Amino acid sequence: MSVMLDLSGQTVLVTGGARGVGRGIVERFLAAGATVEYCARHEPDLSPGGAGAARFTAVDVRDPDALQAWVDDVATRHGRIDVAVNNVGGSPFGRFEAGSPRYLRALVELNFLSAAFLSRAVHPVMAGQGPRGAGDTADAGDANGSIINISSVSAQRPSPGTAVYGAAKAALENLTATLAAEWAPRIRVNAVRCGLVATEGAADHYGSAEQYAAVAATIPRGRMATPQEIGDACVLLSSPLAAHVTGAVLAVDGGGEWPAFLQHTPNADVFAAAPSRPAAASAPGAAAAASAPTAPGAAPAAGAVPASTAAVPAPAPTVATASPDAPEGVTP
Repeated sequence: MSVMLDLSGQTVLVTGGARGVGRGIVERFLAAGATVEYCARHEPDLSPGGAGAARFTAVDVRDPDALQAWVDDVATRHGRIDVAVNNVGGSPFGRFEAGSPRYLRALVELNFLSAAFLSRAVHPVMAGQGPRGAGDTADAGDANGSIINISSVSAQRPSPGTAVYGAAKAALENLTATLAAEWAPRIRVNAVRCGLVATEGAADHYGSAEQYAAVAATIPRGRMATPQEIGDACVLLSSPLAAHVTGAVLAVDGGGEWPAFLQHTPNADVFAAAPSRPAAASAPGAAAAASAPTAPGAAPAAGAVPASTAAVPAPAPTVATASPDAPEGVTP
């Protein structure tokens, strides 16, 4: 028996869908047949899926009134909202003590409160509608809607250089579990915990092509995820195949991060030539990055890993820096 994920007729919201992980999410929902509405601060030159495939709205996700207006508009035009993906997020790299109170507050608004605001806004819409296809093929236990929060491995481990980002993602995972309990059985709430993702900004974030490859090699599967793979996880969680899944955090991280301490033990060489470890993939735009000149004395990009410590994971996943929706005018 073949299994098809067909989301035709479903209306999906995605925040921060202009590029990076959000763009991959939009593309995969479109491929599944859904009607997709996405927001960001600025409309991209090329819309995900091509011109007219998904509808863009300029929204400041830190403004609850702007998010409410967006939700109201979508619900009025489509009559329902089936899926809401809280994807937007990001953080510049910097020491915690160097950040101003305004900077720290903006990071919490972007990475946590924006998801709380949108979830609150879609709740009455989802709670007030029946399951898609009610009275026809819907099961009595089907949910009325699905909310998916995009989290990060930074939620579960120290996040030097992006401390507030990691703390906000930890809060987001707790909110996921709590709302799943509060809003069951009619609204399912889950999260996708992303590892390192090969977005457009990955090569710049990790420095040279060699540094990118070294960081990717710390992942057991030997490469970073693609934005589309994060999108696939979102499609799965919003589909009937996950009808009984709520309050879950799905890790899409290629096996996590290779334990850095092993390189300092007598067993450092045991796995060095393991045939099961694939060669690391090249960074997006790696050829250009490899040939780009470097200014004398220039510091590596934030999060870059020097060759001498290549087995040490980078301090923050790409998803933390590749977002087009990082706070405007916010500096440490």
